[in-house]
Amino acid sequence: MREMIKMVVVLTVLSSFSGGLLAALRNGTQERIEYQQLKFVKGPAIRAILKGCSNDPIVDRFKIKDGDVERSFFVGIFDGKPKAVAMESIGKGFGGPIGVMVGIDVDADKIAGVGITTHSETPGVGARAKTDPTFVAQFKGVPLADTFKVKADGGQVDALSGATVTSRGVSAALTEASAVYKRLKPKLIEKLKTYSK
Repeated sequence: MREMIKMVVVLTVLSSFSGGLLAALRNGTQERIEYQQLKFVKGPAIRAILKGCSNDPIVDRFKIKDGDVERSFFVGIFDGKPKAVAMESIGKGFGGPIGVMVGIDVDADKIAGVGITTHSETPGVGARAKTDPTFVAQFKGVPLADTFKVKADGGQVDALSGATVTSRGVSAALTEASAVYKRLKPKLIEKLKTYSK
């Protein structure tokens, strides 16, 4: 019986030590992992959306609490003035969640650009949402609407051929981004004032 208790105590100590070490390692590298994800996964979409800005939107970013969620916003400075923000929204596609980076012109309340960051869509079909430049180009300059829908559902979005579910997912992500922007616009404007030169 004594050997059993000794073994349980040793196992408990080792497990606690290992768990604590792993937690410390995760906390110590979390910021670096987030930056790498921003740079290589989301960064290309952010830079394409905010093309021509005079700053690095990956560096010039801030977070705003939106209920229980903390949302990241990336700032685009044009002519010395913060005129655009980019934020990520998620829609449900055929293969799972679709990460959609949405750029918004804060002066005009219009979409500055759209880029797909992550997806699990079928290669050659739904995956074209990320690779087909004409699909995302249709959103540039479009005023923020209450809802974005594909034309088959009575909306304004030209769906990808054979990938209506993916197109609906992107549309849902745009609808969510529009609602978040409208809800947080006063806080966004205040934060953007700190980037004015």
